[in-house]
Amino acid sequence: MKVCVRDTALALAAVSTAVSLTACGSDAGNTSGSGSARKIGVLLPDSTTARWETRDRPLLEQKIRQLCGACTIEHANAKGDVAIQQEQMDSSIANGVDAIVLAAVDARAMGASVGKAAAAHIPVIAYDRLAEGPISGYVSFDGQEIGRLQGKALLTAMSARAQGSRIVMMNGDPGDPNALSFKQGALSELQGKVTIAKEYDTPQWSTEAANLNMSGAISALGAGSINGVYAANDGLAAGSIAALKANKVSPLPPVTGQDAELAAVRRIVSGDQYMTVYKPFGPEAAAGGAMAVAAARGQRLDGVTTRRMKTRSGAEVPAVLLTPVPVTLATIKHTLVKDGVYTLEQICTPPLAGDCHKARLT
Repeated sequence: MKVCVRDTALALAAVSTAVSLTACGSDAGNTSGSGSARKIGVLLPDSTTARWETRDRPLLEQKIRQLCGACTIEHANAKGDVAIQQEQMDSSIANGVDAIVLAAVDARAMGASVGKAAAAHIPVIAYDRLAEGPISGYVSFDGQEIGRLQGKALLTAMSARAQGSRIVMMNGDPGDPNALSFKQGALSELQGKVTIAKEYDTPQWSTEAANLNMSGAISALGAGSINGVYAANDGLAAGSIAALKANKVSPLPPVTGQDAELAAVRRIVSGDQYMTVYKPFGPEAAAGGAMAVAAARGQRLDGVTTRRMKTRSGAEVPAVLLTPVPVTLATIKHTLVKDGVYTLEQICTPPLAGDCHKARLT
């Protein structure tokens, strides 16, 4: 499978150049000098998806501190609750932060809170999810391309059986606009080639809900009649696979995923999951951190971003959109291991030693 990293590399190069310029000009942007503190809020949506606290948060904080040593960071996690994130936004505004990085629990529901921040002259950088309201910038990956990669991979895995095969679609949270993009991208590959026998939306990207929904699909369709599973991310893949195993479906149908969680990579090695989508968190966090620092200093974001993105309201904002990378058993070593996301020792635990050897990972 071809790994398309050229666009990501170009975008990262542009971000790195802009970051260097921003860092060199930091004293000019910060009129009180290098000792003047700026406050930046980092609001994350949940702890269900491992990436937010284990990848995005430390990388964002690292980049912000690299560019602004005097900046303080106010971090909060909404635990998947819109009301909690709205309170956290109110708190950030009341505390007088200079910019907010927001990964919204529910993009539409957070629109009013983004409006409050704008009224208080606090720029909001929509991170990973295109929040509604008057945001100042946006950084994410091409959601429809993620869905296309997942759809293509599912068809490849089903190979000759793909035409007319029956699949279950385990879509993401309907409150997350990315979930719609993933679905649209996947359908662009799947429609007309497979039968979508069952389809579910999954509030809060809940692994448990995916498990229950897959159990219901198996009960309705029959254990041997599901030829593939489109799971929008790795948490939904985990819940779906657990249900398939509990219902003694064998062999397991191919299951997609996203986020390249370590548990998912191990499932790929063991043969339980077919693929995942790797979104290089370093470039995303580098762009998000650089945008937040520039916004906090009152600087234009055009020097940090690579393009413009139209929001739901029709307004255009500076944006960085990065290219996702598909990962299957054959490409783990050349993507995740090569980029230092995981070591072979982390992936190839003792129970997976035989599978890793067979896959030539060790």
